[in-house]
Amino acid sequence: MAVAEADQKTQNADVPQAPPEAPEKAARRKFIIGGVVLLLILIGVFFYWRSTFTEDTDDAQVDGDLYQVSARVSGQVTKVYVTDNSEVKAGQLIAEIDPRDYQVALEQAEAQLANAKASYQQATSNVPITSVEVRTQTATTGSDVTGAEAAAAAAAKNVAAAEARVAQQQANATKAKLDVERYTPLVQRDVISKQQYDQAVAASAGANAALVEAQQTVIAQREQVRQAQQRIAQARAQAAQARQNGPQQVAVQKAKAEAANAEIQQAQARVDQAKLNLSYTKIVAPVGGIVNKKNVSEGQNVGPGQNLLTIVPLDNLWITANFKETQLQHMHPGQKVEIKVDALGGRKYEGTVRQIGGATGSRLSLFPPENATGNYVKVVQRIPVRIELDPHQNDDHRLRPGFSVTPEVAIK
Repeated sequence: MAVAEADQKTQNADVPQAPPEAPEKAARRKFIIGGVVLLLILIGVFFYWRSTFTEDTDDAQVDGDLYQVSARVSGQVTKVYVTDNSEVKAGQLIAEIDPRDYQVALEQAEAQLANAKASYQQATSNVPITSVEVRTQTATTGSDVTGAEAAAAAAAKNVAAAEARVAQQQANATKAKLDVERYTPLVQRDVISKQQYDQAVAASAGANAALVEAQQTVIAQREQVRQAQQRIAQARAQAAQARQNGPQQVAVQKAKAEAANAEIQQAQARVDQAKLNLSYTKIVAPVGGIVNKKNVSEGQNVGPGQNLLTIVPLDNLWITANFKETQLQHMHPGQKVEIKVDALGGRKYEGTVRQIGGATGSRLSLFPPENATGNYVKVVQRIPVRIELDPHQNDDHRLRPGFSVTPEVAIK
C-alpha cells in the first residue's frame, strides 16, 4: 500500500500543473456569461411581448383613391397646363376646351329666357284685363236684360194703346157708316143737301181708313212685343253665358300666365345648363396630387367621359394590411398601430385600426377557390384591415400609394 501511494505521488509529480487563474479573468468571464444570459432573457421577453401584445405583417401597402380626370363636354383642346409627374393643387386649371360653341349656346339660351320673361309679363298683364272685361261684360249683359225687359213692357203698353185706338176708330167708323145710312134717304128726298151727304160719305171712308191704320198699328206693336221678348231671351242667354264663361276666361289667362312662368323656368334651366357646359370647358384638378398617365395634348378632340389623366392624391391616404385570420382574435377598430415604411428608410408613422374587412382576399378575388373538389388543403387566409393615419402624420407628403409598409398593431 505504501509502495502504491509512493508511485501515485511520483506520477502526479511528473504531470505539469496549470497555473492558477487570475481573479480579473474569472470575473470577466462571469460578466460575459451573465450578459449573454440577460440578452437571451431580454430576447425571450421581447418575442413574448410581441407575440402576446402586438400583431404585425409585411403584407401591407399604402392605399389611396386614384382620380381619373375626364372631359365632360366634347370639343378641341386648346391648352394643356400640366405634364406627367407634375404636382397640382385642388382647383388648379389642367386644360381648356374651345369654349366658343358653348358661349353661343349660352347666348341663345339667355335670349330664349328673355323671350319667356316677356311672354310671362304679357300673360300676367292679361289676367287683370280679362277680369275687368269679364266683370264689364257681365254687368253689360245684365243691363241688356233689364233694357230688353223694359222695352218689352213699353211695347206691351203700346199694343194696349193701339188696341184702344182701334176700338175708338171702330166706333168712329160705325158712327160714320150710320150717318151715311141716315143721310142716303134724306138726300134722295132733297131733305139735305148733296154736300152734306158727300161729307158724311167722306167721313165714313176716313173713319174706315183710320180703323185700318189702327189695326195695322196693333199688328206692328205686337210684332215689336215679340221682338222685345226675343231680345230678352237673347240678353238673358248672353248674361248666363257671361256669368258662366267669365271665370273660365280668367282661369284660362291665369293658366297661360302659369305656362309662361313654367317656360321661364325651363329657359332658366337651359341657361344654367349652358353655363355649366361653358364652365366644363375649363378642366380643373378635383384634388391635389401628382399627375400620371397623361394622354391629352393641345389640338386633340375629346368627348364626354374620355379619360385625360390620372391624379394620385397626396392626402387622404390609408394603409391596407392583409393579416392572417389567426391574428385577428384580439384585433378590433380603435387600436393604435405603428407603421414602418420601407421606402423611407424604416420611418415610422402612427395610425389607428379603422375597419376589418368583410371577407378574405381569396373570396374577393376574380376566381374564388372551390374547395368542394375532394382535394382540400387548409390554407391560412388573410383579411384586409384598413388602418387610418393619425392627423398630421403625412404633412410632408412623403407617402405614396403602393409603398410597402409593416404595421404593428397593439392588441392589448
